[in-house]
Amino acid sequence: MVEGLDVYARAKRQIEEDIEQRIHEHQEKVATVMRAVAATGLRSAMPYTAVAVGDSWFDYPLVNDIALGQTDIIAQLELMHDHEKLILRLAHHGDATTDMMSGPKQQRLVRALSNPGNWFNGKPDAIFCSAGGNDVAGDQFVNFLKFNEGQPPQQGLNVSKFDRVLGVAEVNYLTLFEIRDRYAPGVRVFAHTYDFPTPDNRHPLCAGPWLYPSLKSRGWSIADGKIIVSDALKKFRTMLKRLESEGSNRFSVIDTQGTFTNAAYARDWSNELHPTDTGFKRLARKFDAFWIQRLQEDRASDDEPGV
Repeated sequence: MVEGLDVYARAKRQIEEDIEQRIHEHQEKVATVMRAVAATGLRSAMPYTAVAVGDSWFDYPLVNDIALGQTDIIAQLELMHDHEKLILRLAHHGDATTDMMSGPKQQRLVRALSNPGNWFNGKPDAIFCSAGGNDVAGDQFVNFLKFNEGQPPQQGLNVSKFDRVLGVAEVNYLTLFEIRDRYAPGVRVFAHTYDFPTPDNRHPLCAGPWLYPSLKSRGWSIADGKIIVSDALKKFRTMLKRLESEGSNRFSVIDTQGTFTNAAYARDWSNELHPTDTGFKRLARKFDAFWIQRLQEDRASDDEPGV
């Protein structure tokens, strides 16, 4: 028991050290740009900045399930040079919305937003959020499944239980908006939907599987499970879109659901939950085009007289 606690403490300490290193590297990049601007006076060349919070779609430390480096949406965004961007990555693989909005991580986000050394104009241009998948996936996924008693898979999701976890996720998104309003007012939050995986027990050696064991224990096949998982992710999308529809939230959803197809499954998915490097790149292209256009629209609207 003590040994297990020690392993947990070391892992937690390593995570904190990794994120502190990310913050230091981000600040060095910001400082380098500021020195260049001071030397040239070309403020128009300053890149966009953002802070990213959430789960493994923003922090996947594997390339096609091999430990070769980051391959997630943020890693792919940073490789896209249609416009410069500096993204402070506070996301960590495995985080549910409850982890993302836990007390210590709220304080870490507050410190990041409040530190002028992280931004060019006192606050980031955007906040990226990837969260919700880990609230459901994993060992707890079984809690949202009905036993297979001959009903169609469209009735396999326990909707009453699933709605409760969606409510918790929604509360955590609303908490993120509150923090934004206080420490980075006016900054738009961008989230994304999740595409439809196949719960076939594929997973890297270091983690997972996240879906198949729960489905098997309730008597559902892989084909049935794909329908059930898709139903759950569609409900999650509906929740996000409802939050987006409330204009005061200043919240945009990048709809990446449906980007992948079964025909391209092997190319797009490394395992039950995570895309390949090319899959993440396809998602990032949608993300990149959307958030820059939305920022430009916001700025045009904010500059209009009387707005």
